[in-house]
Amino acid sequence: MGRCRYFSRLIRTAFLIALTAFTAIAADDGFLQVTGPCRLSFPADHGPHTDYRTEWWYYTGNLTDGDNRRFGFQLTFFRSGLQPPGNRRQWPDPASAWRTDQIYLAHAAISDISGGRHLQAEQMARPVLSLAGADQVGGMVTIHVHGWQTVIAPETHLLRASADAFALSLDLTPDKPPVMHGVDGYSLKGQSTERASCYYSFSRLQAEGTLTIDGTRHGVQGSAWMDHEFSTAPLQPGITGWDWFSLQLSDRTEIMIFLLRQPDGTLNPASSGTYVLPSGQTRHLSLGDVRIEPLSHWTSPHSGARYPTEWRVAVVPLDLELAVTAILDDQEMRTPKSTNVVYWEGSVQAKGTRNDKVIDGVGYVELTGYAQPFDAPM
Repeated sequence: MGRCRYFSRLIRTAFLIALTAFTAIAADDGFLQVTGPCRLSFPADHGPHTDYRTEWWYYTGNLTDGDNRRFGFQLTFFRSGLQPPGNRRQWPDPASAWRTDQIYLAHAAISDISGGRHLQAEQMARPVLSLAGADQVGGMVTIHVHGWQTVIAPETHLLRASADAFALSLDLTPDKPPVMHGVDGYSLKGQSTERASCYYSFSRLQAEGTLTIDGTRHGVQGSAWMDHEFSTAPLQPGITGWDWFSLQLSDRTEIMIFLLRQPDGTLNPASSGTYVLPSGQTRHLSLGDVRIEPLSHWTSPHSGARYPTEWRVAVVPLDLELAVTAILDDQEMRTPKSTNVVYWEGSVQAKGTRNDKVIDGVGYVELTGYAQPFDAPM
């Protein structure tokens, strides 16, 4: 979502697994804070922002092959700052080739909707000796973890990832310019100014390429969504999780909504969204503009978490009402080798009306904090 992704658990797990030689520090010690309009500029801001603690490049999408077999996909790259850049002054000279103040993690998944299964994999590496990193040369940005990568070029985004059971190779072409969420990309996640991130999306990308599942190669095409977000301390203490919706509708509009859940079942007032017009212009959606009601649930046999999988979504000022349904119930991500977070990230379909005219669409929903509430604010 304008998504406060896995903040505390991502950092803590990265420390325990990969970089035990580092000393954990407070979330805001020496890192820059996001406290106002981000004034993003491209292509520069497609690249890494290492003065901030947490960052991710997040791709999801819905695809079909020549036999109308349906798939969803996710490919995400995370960057986590372990020490503020200023601490490099304390390193010995010359520093070890293995020394770093960053760690990179990646998640990938394919929802084989026609096959009724969800395939997933994860990676983690230090950005040393070409194992991982985010490099910016001219107008091109490359983010990679081991052999997985995304290349953000002026006209395309190239995605590549390969695991034991699947591989993806996709070329994505933006239909619209980047969309700024919140106020000029400044997306609040709480009631104080620093509880925020810089957040933009490519809300509609044409996707074409191949998916390989169990050795069978499928030529695919469809649509995708990209989020890029960076921050230092966005999550308001006491938030137990979030629900994030990205919907691409048949009238060539898109909707992003994130709901920040609190322990008593209410929603944090910072919950909000963005409506994207066919032209690419945007309209901010406040919590009062949106009504989302879960209609049915699925209980994971893996984690025991109970997730909503069908929703009634209404955006009141747009006269928009949708029934949003998970295309496959089991799209739960379990990441014991990287972030150690259990969450649901899945392909959905939408049907409904706007101004009494029939509308439909596809999208992705992310659900966090259902397997275990967040218990350590950033």
